[in-house]
Amino acid sequence: MSSTLFFHFLPKQKPVILPTFESVLEAIKGNGFVWLDFNGPTAELLQPLVDQLGVHPLVIEDCLGENQIPKLDVYQGNSFVLFNSYGYDGKVLTIEEIDFIISPKFLVTVHGRVEQKSEFFTRLPERIERALATVTKGTDFLMHAIMDYVVDQKFVVIEKLEDELEAVERQIHDAPAKFKPQELMRLRGHMLALRKSLFHEREVVSKLCRKDAPCITDKSVYYFRDIYDHLTKFFEFVEINREMVSNLFELYLSARNNHLTEISLQMNEVMKRLTLITTIFMPLTLLSGIGGMSEYSAITGGTENWVISYSAFMIAMVVLGWLNYKLLKWKKWV
Repeated sequence: MSSTLFFHFLPKQKPVILPTFESVLEAIKGNGFVWLDFNGPTAELLQPLVDQLGVHPLVIEDCLGENQIPKLDVYQGNSFVLFNSYGYDGKVLTIEEIDFIISPKFLVTVHGRVEQKSEFFTRLPERIERALATVTKGTDFLMHAIMDYVVDQKFVVIEKLEDELEAVERQIHDAPAKFKPQELMRLRGHMLALRKSLFHEREVVSKLCRKDAPCITDKSVYYFRDIYDHLTKFFEFVEINREMVSNLFELYLSARNNHLTEISLQMNEVMKRLTLITTIFMPLTLLSGIGGMSEYSAITGGTENWVISYSAFMIAMVVLGWLNYKLLKWKKWV
């Protein structure tokens, strides 16, 4: 659902809420500057920015587009900055675009095109109020305050992903057979998405620090350098975590190979024992087969000798089996 908020900022004063877009146009003509915040807007809702504030139509097209990378575009009278905010809930990473249209007299923010928790921006007014003495200096200081809030939320998401990586590492060590490698592939995809976003955001803020956007003043450059340092640190964190995902995948494969090798060794031991039993009983089976196929008197020498004959035959089989075992042991086949 679309919503709009308009604020009028005057030096060292609390911002005043403006009820209509017409009041925004009147406030722009006076002192201070205005902040126009659009949450989930439509093309019709943003069209007055083109008609009344001189925003380029391509900017509105970018504000309504999807799957764009962070960038900075400079137009006559204003500049367009595309930034990203992160959300992470239920193992799902959400990257939402936050657009800034900045000029000396107004700052426009556009967000909310991706369904996200509403409390993401609930603490933003509190942050602005705490830095009221700074944000009332100009639209560039207000944009920095909003960016700084968004960057702080990025760190929360990165910490959650790091915690998941640590949990995955413990699971691989404790029970590699039960671990699902899809978890590593999911985390790897999240790290690649964050890396792509942070890489381009760092370039955008670098351009702001070089004052490629005319609305960035000398005094606000130092504030944007602080954001640049945070983004650089986050980019390094993501790179380290991305390498950690690769190392964990190698660890998982190594653990699985060790597990399969252990099973193979156990199977070899079983086969070795079965082969030993078969080798020992093979000549005994041959003798018992020959004796079983022969005539009764051929083994006993008569009915009166069967007890002695069969007893001697059984003793001979035991001795032969024992000699066979000793031979295998002497050959070190056992």
